Amino acid sequence: MTASEAFAVPQEQSEPARRTGRLSVDDWVRAALDLLVRDGVAAVRITRLCEELHVTKGSFYWHFTDINGLMEAVADHWCDTQNTSMGALVDLGSMAPRDRLETMTAALVGDRSWAVENAIREWARSNVIVADTVRRLDRLVFSVVQEALLELGFDHAEARLRAGALVYAGIGFLHARDSLDTPTADEIRSIFWVITARPDA
Repeated sequence: MTASEAFAVPQEQSEPARRTGRLSVDDWVRAALDLLVRDGVAAVRITRLCEELHVTKGSFYWHFTDINGLMEAVADHWCDTQNTSMGALVDLGSMAPRDRLETMTAALVGDRSWAVENAIREWARSNVIVADTVRRLDRLVFSVVQEALLELGFDHAEARLRAGALVYAGIGFLHARDSLDTPTADEIRSIFWVITARPDA
């Protein structure tokens, strides 16, 4: 499970606002999120955003006192969307355990997913609100994976070890993407099946 869906910036929503110059708080938040994902949190500056949105700084200051106000809004938005993601994770409990795990594993594939996860985890180093939400989501992901493995018949200790291997592998894929070949969807599924296969089955 990743944050990629929460960070998508639909062009059909943002383009009309850019043409008319009438930007909402949501337009600014989406633009800041998109810039954060593309170039990192240090790139999110008022001047840069105004250039990309083709508006003056007056448009920014109509909604926010300073860049910190915008970043607080971005953090609040991201945390809200992740709370929704957590609810969706809990809802996966109605699926068969292997289907549940494969659904979560599939979320690792895709350029937007990798970019968003890397950007958010980097941002979490300097934002305690984001860091807390990342931590809670990681723990929930671990719990859901471990529960699925228990349902597959692993004992508690083995389910914990295998859940750790899957979750850490997912996080590792994010950090190693620029230096190692990106695993394909089939390769990720193969790793998934190796970890979830019971030796006695």
